[in-house]
Amino acid sequence: MKKILALALTAAVSAGAFAQGFPSKPITIVVPFAAGGPTDTVARQLAEAMRKPLGDVAIVVENAAGAGGTIGANKVARATPDGHTLLVWHIGMAATAGLYRKLPYKPLEDFEYAGMINDVPMTLLGSPKIPANTYRDFEAYIRANGGKVNLAHAGLGSASHLCGLMWQSAMKLDKSLTAIAYRGTAPAMNDLIGGQVDLMCDQTTNTTSQIEAGRVKAYAVTTAKRLDDHKLLKDYPTLQEMGLRGFDLTIWHGLYAPKGTPADVMKKVNDALRVALKDPKFIQGQQSLGAVVVTDNRVSPEGHKAFVSDQITKLKTVIDAAGQYAD
Repeated sequence: MKKILALALTAAVSAGAFAQGFPSKPITIVVPFAAGGPTDTVARQLAEAMRKPLGDVAIVVENAAGAGGTIGANKVARATPDGHTLLVWHIGMAATAGLYRKLPYKPLEDFEYAGMINDVPMTLLGSPKIPANTYRDFEAYIRANGGKVNLAHAGLGSASHLCGLMWQSAMKLDKSLTAIAYRGTAPAMNDLIGGQVDLMCDQTTNTTSQIEAGRVKAYAVTTAKRLDDHKLLKDYPTLQEMGLRGFDLTIWHGLYAPKGTPADVMKKVNDALRVALKDPKFIQGQQSLGAVVVTDNRVSPEGHKAFVSDQITKLKTVIDAAGQYAD
């Protein structure tokens, strides 16, 4: 009995010492996509905002792109669990559980959840050639021409792909739309503007400037509530308002660490995250991306994990129904 107590005491002291020494070297935030994209920008802004709360430590962003984000995620899952390697990833953390039937890691089991960062709303767009100007007219047009309408997306597993699948599922269309996959958002958007494709659903990071310039038609937002604080999108209805009950989709971002990272270290990471999310410069930077900084219970590790678990179930149902997989 004494030996067991001694071992437990030693483990507790070791964990405490580990936490007291954290961070003891530069922290690496892995982004599972190429540099320059929205997730990369979120990670770099977060790194700067978390640097001071973590004692002015250097925080380096490392891009590990490929396989829909799973290469970078797996790298973090297999990293030393000491808090010095973290992951910033978007909705892909939940979506890949459905898109890939053989993942090299388990999203809910192989990571420690540090907290949510933001929500990025999405907009449902139409080509300028579509005659409809309101969502009701747009919906009527789609139902009347479903077999002839095509839907662009930025590739299997992309934000626009997931949104398109969810919207079609919620609409319960008699005739499915023809999906056209592109190698990224830019070529898909170019063809939408040119009228080569009919519609697309994508995040405000990619759509706001095109809507503002009048190059595409916007019909609705995908959030549960209207974007009252968004100068451009505040007057657009939500899909829930338009009758698609329960439709609520954002391209959220979260912060993760390898499974087994000590609890005291994770608390330091979460504390620093909470400070960062209240940093005026960080908030302003997120607003410039069209993102909304998270302020609810999802900032907590428990709330974050519960949210992702729910998203995995929700997205897998839609992906399985569509039968569209990445492997």
